[in-house]
Amino acid sequence: MFSVLTHPAYRRLFTAQVVALLGTGLLTVALGLLAFDLAGPDAGAVLGTALTIKMVAYVGVAPIVAALIERLPIKVILVTADVIRALVALSLPFLTDIWQIYLLVFILQSASATFTPTFQAVIPAILPGEKDYTKALSLSRLAYDLEALVSPIVAAILLTVLSYNNLFLGTALGFMLSATFVIRTALPARTQPTTVEKLWRRTTIGGRIFFQTPSLRFLMLMNLTVGASTALVLVNTVVYSRDVFGLSNSSLATALACYGAGSLLVAVNIPRLIDRFGDRYLMLTGGALSTLGLLGSVAMTIAAPTWANAWWVLLALWALIGAGNSMISTPSSRLLVRASTDSTRGYIYTAQFSLSHACFLITYPLAGWLGAVSLTAAAATLAVIAAGSTIAATRTWNTSVAKRVRTPTTTAPS
Repeated sequence: MFSVLTHPAYRRLFTAQVVALLGTGLLTVALGLLAFDLAGPDAGAVLGTALTIKMVAYVGVAPIVAALIERLPIKVILVTADVIRALVALSLPFLTDIWQIYLLVFILQSASATFTPTFQAVIPAILPGEKDYTKALSLSRLAYDLEALVSPIVAAILLTVLSYNNLFLGTALGFMLSATFVIRTALPARTQPTTVEKLWRRTTIGGRIFFQTPSLRFLMLMNLTVGASTALVLVNTVVYSRDVFGLSNSSLATALACYGAGSLLVAVNIPRLIDRFGDRYLMLTGGALSTLGLLGSVAMTIAAPTWANAWWVLLALWALIGAGNSMISTPSSRLLVRASTDSTRGYIYTAQFSLSHACFLITYPLAGWLGAVSLTAAAATLAVIAAGSTIAATRTWNTSVAKRVRTPTTTAPS
């Protein structure tokens, strides 16, 4: 898995990803605590709204920006997005009103909606071999999981001696270091389109390919499973830890670290798991595990007031959800590569970025607004969504396989 780090360009980009993710992890903890300071027990509703705004930026901004900047150098796009994110992070400690959180979250996430799909789409051009790309995917997932594990630990340590507002400075530093590594990386030239299409067609081409390709329709449904389980963790963990269990600020970091640990355990084994089970069986297994974690959280939430060990059960369930989500998210880019060409890859990655985050437009408000009324109802609703999308994905897979058997000469990507 680590052999791909011998490639200088990928090594620098991977380092840029790691430092940016570390900063993002500090931001997650700090933003949750800021929301609790401003809204108290209603922090889940505030975070749910903020994360919904984040998804609006991802869904609405990414395809439009991708079409507008398709001829700009990749390095310019990545560095500019990092600088914008750093400036926003430096502004966050000075917020005094909830509406200010919403505004700055939109600006920061609009920059992320530009950075992330551009970054993801350039990796296959640097590592064109499928085995190397699979290793890169595993390393990328490992980076996300280490962020989910290490950032909360670092945050917990820093919170013992510093105010949480100082965590925003760490976020800004992470983005600036990321920009520095990108500047030092030799990136391939962008493949220019052979024809100039209208803005609307360029904006929607990735989505049209998604809906026409069976494997990508399968992926869209699995994205909804990830959205349901992730929403409960990211939106309501601060409410569980600070309000339900009455624990300290560091308990939020501990719970998020357990989620990251479950994902990390899967990420380090992804290449051999894919070799043994294949992409789709592994993703469906992940959907089942994430759904089980949500169902378990329903029982845990009901029992929490009288069950002394409920907090430890929550930590175990968060680790299970993390493992399930990693089984879905890590192999997903392999489906994207198979369904794309050099000229469509950027559009397809942008579509995946937007469509996957569109799922959170459903799940984040449910987790936040419904959770403000009843955590049990929120967990149960999200469990139903995760179960339904996983079952639908299974049926989509079976249907696409049956069609290929009946029409073996088909050329549609799957």
